[in-house]
Amino acid sequence: MTFTDDLRKENEDIFQMIFDHPFVQGIGKGELPKEAVEHYIKADFEFLNAFIQVYSLALSKSTNRDDMTYFHEQIQFTLFDEVKPHLNFSEYIGVRFEDLQGHPLPPSGDHYIKHMLYHAYTGSLAETLGALLPCPWTYLEIGQELINKYHPTAEHPFHKWIHFYAESGKETEEMRKRLDVLAANAPLEEQQRIKDAFRKSCQLELAFWEMAITYETWSGDMAVTK
Repeated sequence: MTFTDDLRKENEDIFQMIFDHPFVQGIGKGELPKEAVEHYIKADFEFLNAFIQVYSLALSKSTNRDDMTYFHEQIQFTLFDEVKPHLNFSEYIGVRFEDLQGHPLPPSGDHYIKHMLYHAYTGSLAETLGALLPCPWTYLEIGQELINKYHPTAEHPFHKWIHFYAESGKETEEMRKRLDVLAANAPLEEQQRIKDAFRKSCQLELAFWEMAITYETWSGDMAVTK
């Protein structure tokens, strides 16, 4: 069993909570409040901007061209390919994607990106990968779970979103392989930091879905809108 196999096994509880979350199940059913989808897109656009920054920091920690090429490709994937699921959601709510950009992150999203940036700035490359991996991994398995459970046809409103992530296994597998190599040579103390970073990212993935379905905002902003 590899290091990332252990990570997945140790965090089965959080993965299952994510699969069962009302927003995720709403994607599978093709039924979501448009306001929740809008809230999600606004937050996820800014989150992915931060994800690109974390990849850039990982690139700066790389000592060989193979790693540099990998992180460069991941930046390109996030910049240009991950627009597609956002466009699918934007079409569903009838709002231009451009109008959903540049909004402040809700607390859970803000917490998540600062968690990743902390590990990227203070930790090793392996620790950085540990904080990054839950995002692509949970989305891959969400897509696969929703296909297996709901068998969405081309007419399903979120067909493109579901298939985009269900077919993103290459990206997740490559990140897992790199983390497995690095973790195998890491001391026990570093391995534990990787595990802590991974679990917290899983928990924050769950919080991100909850943020969307509850329209989470900062307390002061809530007071202003009442």
